[in-house]
Amino acid sequence: MKKTRTSRQASSKTKKVTARRSSKASRPKALPARTKHAKTALRRRRRVEAKSAAILDAALGLFSRYGLHGTTVDQIVDAADISKTNLFYYFASKEEVYVAVLRRLLDEWFDPLKALEVDTDPVEAIRAYIRRKIEFSRVQPEASRLFCLEVIQGAPLIGPALRTTLKGLVDAKASVIRAWIAAGRLAPVDPYHLIFAIWSTTQHYADFAVQVEAVTERRLAEDDYLEQVVSDLQHIILKGIMPDRVS
Repeated sequence: MKKTRTSRQASSKTKKVTARRSSKASRPKALPARTKHAKTALRRRRRVEAKSAAILDAALGLFSRYGLHGTTVDQIVDAADISKTNLFYYFASKEEVYVAVLRRLLDEWFDPLKALEVDTDPVEAIRAYIRRKIEFSRVQPEASRLFCLEVIQGAPLIGPALRTTLKGLVDAKASVIRAWIAAGRLAPVDPYHLIFAIWSTTQHYADFAVQVEAVTERRLAEDDYLEQVVSDLQHIILKGIMPDRVS
């Protein structure tokens, strides 16, 4: 009888130990401190990026209408729905906000131009570049107008970026166009003039949108008009740079 009772007690203890071990095994393991810190830092960085983007979006609309000096900090914080303290946590000054807006714009402008590569078909590459520039004028007209305003004023704050980053990229793409010309794939034109022609015609629909609408009574927001603009500019520009044997 004693043996039976002892055996039952031992069995009960074994079951309890097994249950405790099973419970521990089923619990999620605590993350290492380093992993927790990394996740916290990632969340903080994303919050900072989101808030900074919201400030830049709000400031863009104001700067494109009133310029740097015509825009006040009060207007920016009202548009972004934040406090001045919050604004100055992310940016040291109004001028820093302005430069950040322009730098973001330049980054977005660089991407389409980067697609011009020697091993791509020049006609298709330029055709696609014209389309992307027109689409940018449609979705980011304020950004285009702000850049235009800055350049007209002599580019006092982004001049260094124009003379270094932008110049380097345009020089590289001018070399690509020269290679296409040397291979007989394009007519002999100055690469810089070709790039300037694309910039001026496509950005016109953003920078002078009021004038375009007054004359044509049409806007890029209309899908059929956008397609008409893209098609016509592609035809005008590409027709002018086709080799004689192709045209």
